[in-house]
Parts: sequence; C-alpha cells; structure tokens
Amino acid sequence: MNYVVLLYALYILITIALTIWVARTLFKNGKVFLIDIFHGNKELADAVNNLLLVGFYLVNVGYAVFTLKVSVWITTTVSLIEELSLKVGAIILILGCMHFLNMFIFFNLRKRAMADKRRGFNDYTPDPQTIKFTEKDYRINTEKL
Repeated sequence: MNYVVLLYALYILITIALTIWVARTLFKNGKVFLIDIFHGNKELADAVNNLLLVGFYLVNVGYAVFTLKVSVWITTTVSLIEELSLKVGAIILILGCMHFLNMFIFFNLRKRAMADKRRGFNDYTPDPQTIKFTEKDYRINTEKL
C-alpha cells in the first residue's frame, strides 16, 4: 500500500475521532454554562449548544480536510509517523485553541449574566409579539468604547 494513502487514512480517522470526542465533551459540559448564561432558559441553551456543536464540527473537519495534502515524499514508515504526528499535532493545537476560545467566551458571557442577575434582570423573558424597537435601541453606547 502507498504510504501517502495510509497517511491520509490514519490522519482522517484520528482527526475525526479526536474531533468527536472533544465536541461531545464540550457539548455535555458546556450545557451547564449556557443554562446559567441564559438565566435558566434551557430551550435557548440547548439551541445555542447545538449550534456551537455544528460550528465546532465544521471548523475542525474543514481544517483537517484543508490540510490533508502532503508536501513531502513519504517513503518509509518513519517518515509516515513523523508527518502524521505533525498533522495530528496541528489538529490537537487547533482543538485546544478552540476550547480556550469557547471558555473565554463562556466566562465573559457568564460574567455578564451574573451582573444582570445582580441588577435584577434575572427573570426577563422577552415576548416576541410585544417587542417594539425605538431609535434609542439602535444607538451605540460610546462610553464603553
């Protein structure tokens, strides 16, 4: 069997397995944060969690496929293992960066949600039928910029 084809097969299998494992872990454990961020609105938290899961899969599998091409000659088992380790290592770093980015975003959203709770916005559930926007709603608060 051609070493490059073997490299491709191993790379795709390892990448997809890692992506599924990380995505399931983030999906399961991130739900608690989202419920807290959305003030106990489980339906909204579930919807956002599902959207994050889809985005996570798209970005990671897309990156894996995008970087599939091998630019060096793979002629030995050693070179196959070395190239595979570089490719899988890059995927692991991307997964780690995405995890920390998600945690940073969740932390900031949770901090904002906690501030809302302290200000008494805990039980606010908008009714789409009664929401009316005014010109004031579209102004940018320049004090925070």
